[in-house]
Amino acid sequence: MALTEQTRADAVDLAGRYPQSRSALLPMLHLVQSAEGTVTADGIALCADVIGLTTAEVAAVATFYTMYKRHKVGRVHVGVCTNTLCAVLGGDAIWSAVSERLGVGHDEVSADGAVSLERIECQAACTNAPVMTANWEFLDDMDVPRALEVIAKLQAGEEVHSTRGPRIGTFEEVERALAGFPDGLAGEGRNDDKMLAGLTYAKAHGMSAPPGPAASPLAAGAASKTEA
Repeated sequence: MALTEQTRADAVDLAGRYPQSRSALLPMLHLVQSAEGTVTADGIALCADVIGLTTAEVAAVATFYTMYKRHKVGRVHVGVCTNTLCAVLGGDAIWSAVSERLGVGHDEVSADGAVSLERIECQAACTNAPVMTANWEFLDDMDVPRALEVIAKLQAGEEVHSTRGPRIGTFEEVERALAGFPDGLAGEGRNDDKMLAGLTYAKAHGMSAPPGPAASPLAAGAASKTEA
């Protein structure tokens, strides 16, 4: 795939959604990544031209965040969390098993081009540890057999659903959705009951957070100056 006039038109659309066009850079990088499967020099140049930045400024952002790839990934990009909680609950074992099955290590692509693998420090989903993601969709409460079953399906091109609902699209499809263009799958998601457990309990028992401390005179004075 390559960047097209439609890609540029979509980039212009993104830039127009923000009071300052440079605020569109992160979704715009997802857009060019959806078009080419990676952030290329041409993609960086397109972003810079539309937003009015230098290519060096755009490249600095693209190389800072690990979600933007400077080389091709698989049709499905799989992340395995190996941070503390996930690791002790089986994340390290899942990583070893998946890495061995695919024959690849961190940030590498399987020989068939179907799956790339990333060792991730945190997925921000500790209540569902150990966690994997496939194209950033959550696969919660994993273990080695389930992880290997998912990998086998992904390699075979079979449909796999996130444990929170949506089917897992290709890397390019998901990147376009992350850029801000609807994929029609929003209605397929569901609430994560584990993450909502505390809120659910609090509501059922009439609990609420105590009021915050009164603002200090210094803070109140600063606020009044800001309002003025």
